[in-house]
Amino acid sequence: MRIIHCADLHLDSKLNAHLDGAKKKERKAELLATFLRMVDYANENEIDAILIAGDLFDTGNLSVTARKAVTDAIVNAPQTLFFYLRGNHDADSFLSSLEELPPNLKLFSKEWITYPITDHVTVSGVELDETNSNLIYDTLVLANEKINIVMLHGQEAGYEQKTRHKAEVIVPKNLRGKGIDYLALGHIHTHRMEQLDARGVYCYSGCLEGRGFDECGEKGFVLLEIDEEKDTVDPVFIPFAKRTLYTVPVDVSGAENTSEAMALVEEQLKTKHYPADSMIKLVLSGRIPVTAELDTALVSSRFEDMYYYVKTTDETKPVVDFESFRHESSLKGEFVRCVMQAEDLSDEMKAEVIRCGIFALSGEEIGV
Repeated sequence: MRIIHCADLHLDSKLNAHLDGAKKKERKAELLATFLRMVDYANENEIDAILIAGDLFDTGNLSVTARKAVTDAIVNAPQTLFFYLRGNHDADSFLSSLEELPPNLKLFSKEWITYPITDHVTVSGVELDETNSNLIYDTLVLANEKINIVMLHGQEAGYEQKTRHKAEVIVPKNLRGKGIDYLALGHIHTHRMEQLDARGVYCYSGCLEGRGFDECGEKGFVLLEIDEEKDTVDPVFIPFAKRTLYTVPVDVSGAENTSEAMALVEEQLKTKHYPADSMIKLVLSGRIPVTAELDTALVSSRFEDMYYYVKTTDETKPVVDFESFRHESSLKGEFVRCVMQAEDLSDEMKAEVIRCGIFALSGEEIGV
């Protein structure tokens, strides 16, 4: 038996953080297309079931395109069971739009529900909220002699992830000794697998596609190979995303202008060999002269033909060569001397004030 575990697809996501215009529309379509490719993969590779461990959609306000595409994909794959456990982003709008529930779509509720896939393999799940999240551990009852897969969506206790949408906390250790062979989790967007107890493991599949630069690296789903005769579950991560996002730190210390910084960026990118369809975030760091001109928009423009998308951020720190201004008889020199004498400013703040002041006195646009 073969089962796919996926989560956090966030279909119909607005994608406003980085993209705009045609690329935002294209990327939104790619998220949906990747889900459909996964269903095609299941059809072509004799996958018995797909576990969707929460956040299939990003919002309750669904487009007709996404709603119909997902419905059609499920209906047109009757040989595959879809186990859909709603997460903290999912709303009732998708299910309420269905005239009737496809027989191969299995849902969960606020209490444990167990579905048999075969006489020997079961899938159990419960949708968490503030009323039941502390009660689920004592109410889960599984048959020890079966292969038991359990689905939950929530934040693992003690694991930090920045999110604007609160999810209930899951405490994996409270599920030890329950007869779980594989605990399929959703909410954390990075693939992670840990031992649950002597019998089973718990796993976050991660998101199917990265949407922002807090979701860098390979994304995809987990494929479970189940041997019912040997009572084994073998999970393997399958990279499947259309595009991969990378954050690329580049030390540009000493660069005195954008051209010198771009040369250092180019040198760094030559060592990485990122695919042309990648999304890249360049993070410029290091210490540069306070008079250095650094145009992040120009840096991005220089490399945008090499990749699908490039963004550049400036995290450099300005260095002030105070001696070069000490005896300069100019407005700049007087300005620098005044700032350096300010006792209520840290050295870092003095450098930033001097940087902004020098650019202002030179008639240049001040980058912040």
